[in-house]
Amino acid sequence: MAFSPKRVPIPRRGVDYRGRVVLAPMVRAGELPSRLLALRYGADLVWGPETVDRALIGTERRHNSATKTVEWVKPKPGTDASTACDNVIFTTHPDLEENKLVFQIGTSDPERAVQAARLVAADVAGIDVNAGCPKPFSTSGGMGAALLREPDKLCAILEALVKEIVPEFEIGISVKIRILETPVETEALVRKLCATGITGLTVHCRTTPMRPRERAIRGQLRMIADICREAGVACLMNGDVVTKDEGLQLAKEFGADGAMIAIAAEKNPSCFRSASQGGPLPWRPVTEQYVQTCMDVRNRIQNTKYLLAQMVPGKEKEYRSLVQSKCYKDVCTALGWEHMVERAEELDSILKLDQRTAGRQKKEIKRKAETQDASSDGQAKRPKAATAPVPPPTISSEPVAQVEQPQAPVSLAT
Repeated sequence: MAFSPKRVPIPRRGVDYRGRVVLAPMVRAGELPSRLLALRYGADLVWGPETVDRALIGTERRHNSATKTVEWVKPKPGTDASTACDNVIFTTHPDLEENKLVFQIGTSDPERAVQAARLVAADVAGIDVNAGCPKPFSTSGGMGAALLREPDKLCAILEALVKEIVPEFEIGISVKIRILETPVETEALVRKLCATGITGLTVHCRTTPMRPRERAIRGQLRMIADICREAGVACLMNGDVVTKDEGLQLAKEFGADGAMIAIAAEKNPSCFRSASQGGPLPWRPVTEQYVQTCMDVRNRIQNTKYLLAQMVPGKEKEYRSLVQSKCYKDVCTALGWEHMVERAEELDSILKLDQRTAGRQKKEIKRKAETQDASSDGQAKRPKAATAPVPPPTISSEPVAQVEQPQAPVSLAT
């Protein structure tokens, strides 16, 4: 009889991470357009950006008929009802992300984690707890990598989610961690996490102090993968994975079940194209598809510009105009997409970016005018050049009643 490895059951609406190469959770590159483009190019699953539980709690779920998206919005106070606007906390596209989206939550408290997860659980394929982000905005609140120093709290959060969310919404719970300083410490942590009932664990092969420019450390990966396999938990590897094919090869080499791509996907989402599909594409067709996707879902121009600045090489002539753009029309013009300008203008009008641009232009004109006026005033008040004293026509001992001034005074040499 063939041996069947142990597996934690995948809930009915959940997803199995095994054999998958996925998009990592990233603050900017995890927004909706980036996720949709990654899926288009071959990502098996996509993680949303870390969303803090406190930010999600108190939101209202709304369907946006114009973009066919679902948004979680929180009222943003204005001076009155006419000026109040909503702050969109998270967005998903049900038709395009169904059974593909994992929601990552930033939390430091079991009760808040459950309260926040309940708001999105019906619309996603899994809930992932961030226990690996080393940035202060996460760790200062006891979230992210700070949880690695409090394994009991992290386990309590996972156990609460498994107990409350899995039966009600039938999706899996997972966690993303970093390696610890020693294999012994990492092993103890992973064994505790695998005993909480999670279906998946992603390990970023760097310690908390390490930065992305430092090479990933894979020496502990096989040990982690073995522990996960014993417990029936899927294990994804993360860190310096550049393409989908490389992710599958590395997972096989180190015994992991799949791989997660971060920075490479931020720079070029077509990294999810396999070699049989032709591999990654040049930046021009990728950025054009990205902007079209951004316009489809009415993405914030700030996020659109940021991601484009990662995709377009800084040495390209279009780069400078791109980073100076203020609206979608500017973006399309900077990148030479005249066929998209009309649509961009329509979107700018909807998003009121044209009004903002016009306002900035008026302010710039006013600023220049004030600068010129100040310059003119300064010149008007500037003292006249000194003039040479007029000597008397002759040297005489007799007094001179009056000396006639010359019509054209002569300036002193300087």
